Amino acid sequence: MFDPFYPFDWLATQIVTQIFGLSLESHLGSSLHFFLYDVPKVLTLLIVISFLVGTFQSFLEPEKVRNWLEGKRTLGGNIVAAMVGIITPFCSCSAVPLFIGFLEAGVPLGVTFSYLISAPMVNEVAVILLWALFGLKVTLFYIGFGVILAITAGYLIGLLKLEKWVEPFVWELQKNRQNISQNDDLYLNQITWRERFEQGRFQSIEIVQSVWPYVVGGIAIGALIHGYVPTEFIIRWAGANNPFAVPIAVILGVPLYANIAGVMPITEALVNKGMPLGTVLSFTMAVTALSFPEMVILKKVLRPQLLAIFIGIVTLGIIGIGYLFNTILS
Repeated sequence: MFDPFYPFDWLATQIVTQIFGLSLESHLGSSLHFFLYDVPKVLTLLIVISFLVGTFQSFLEPEKVRNWLEGKRTLGGNIVAAMVGIITPFCSCSAVPLFIGFLEAGVPLGVTFSYLISAPMVNEVAVILLWALFGLKVTLFYIGFGVILAITAGYLIGLLKLEKWVEPFVWELQKNRQNISQNDDLYLNQITWRERFEQGRFQSIEIVQSVWPYVVGGIAIGALIHGYVPTEFIIRWAGANNPFAVPIAVILGVPLYANIAGVMPITEALVNKGMPLGTVLSFTMAVTALSFPEMVILKKVLRPQLLAIFIGIVTLGIIGIGYLFNTILS
């Protein structure tokens, strides 16, 4: 079968064996090959896919996203919000301000939470790295379960009627939305493809510049795990025989902050060492959906009771998804 990443593998092998004179079976040789293979592969995918996503983003505006969600109710609204979260490449740093803007605009609380969960967890960087490291099947499972989690958690929060635990100032803010006028729509429609490609190029450069240290650092840690951490150690403490491996991984991931670009290569190394894929991906989902900076920002607009319920529902959902991942992908 054709492997588009074969040139990276071949080059890494040549450097390790011919230039450094190391065996691929040695600890150092195995670690070095892992690092030299993954860094150019992941960065190349980031450049290409980020360019495509950036070009697509020229058709979207945060204000339009808010307009799509405004007025949506119950389960249908949660589904729309989760799907919009997939196609809008906004990370948690922009998803939280949008969350506040959605509430100001009258978007129901549960629907807003569905977007908040989906947008950062199923973002373009996560999908790129998952596809590169684990293939299309795992990526599709991750996207599917991520969307289901976003819909379910948002729907449950909506049913509980928890608006009383949103800070009062949010409701008091004036709805000073600058709706896109017909002239603005005309301008957006007149953007040339050259300008869209230029935006895609800018987006690609911006993303790569912001995440490449995390990619290299994460791959370096993954390389050390791959080459030096005994397989028996991983299997003993986080293998399929430990029924508590998934909740432990999720609980450890909830308070942890790490860029998704830095976490994903580590997950690859853990999987290669024998940790079940569901356990690793549930840890990744916890880090992504419940990052510490995101919780700090949300604390400004949500009272502790609502924040705790949000964390609890999402944590339980991710644990369940981890067990499902392990069952389906075993």
